[in-house]
Amino acid sequence: MSWSSSDFYLFCFLIGFSLSVLSFFAGAVHLHLPFKMHFPFHVSHAHVGHAGGHGAQQNSGSHVSWFNASTVLAFLAWFGGVGYLMTKYSHVETLLVVAISMGAGMAAGWLVLRFLIALVGDDDQPLRESDGRVIGAVGTVSMTIRENGTGEIIFPIAGSRRCSGARSENGVAIEKGAEIVIARYEKGIAYVRRWEEFVNS
Repeated sequence: MSWSSSDFYLFCFLIGFSLSVLSFFAGAVHLHLPFKMHFPFHVSHAHVGHAGGHGAQQNSGSHVSWFNASTVLAFLAWFGGVGYLMTKYSHVETLLVVAISMGAGMAAGWLVLRFLIALVGDDDQPLRESDGRVIGAVGTVSMTIRENGTGEIIFPIAGSRRCSGARSENGVAIEKGAEIVIARYEKGIAYVRRWEEFVNS
């Protein structure tokens, strides 16, 4: 397949569109798939100072990255769709088809990014370990916290939704969708307990 082949653009469209639909049902509708999808890039839409390899983002607050699964898949779907239609039903030069398709893909990715920023809230105020608003906040697990491992949570604070790397305070696994309470916040990681455990303790 080449840039001038309609099959190339159709392939990009099918990949972008089908994975977007699958991602929607797996996340928004909480569809439990018999397998796990792993992307070669960070899928999270927002993060609050993750520890470890995120370095410069350690104190960046809630930030929506432009390079995430939603924007990449939107780019692929629109790049492929526009490219397919132009190669199939027009006689435009290949370079112009590529340029217009990329422009359409980037515009779609930008629109999705703006939607995510509006949804999550791009608050640049950093979360500090001494920030009392974090401790005791109630949220939900957005990415399963493995036993003695790290997952991800979403919780409301200061009128916006925040996302943070999280670990179970007692080391037990906590499944996606479970309601949790943040017991402490250290080095960009929230240590959480199940809501039921917190209430009954």
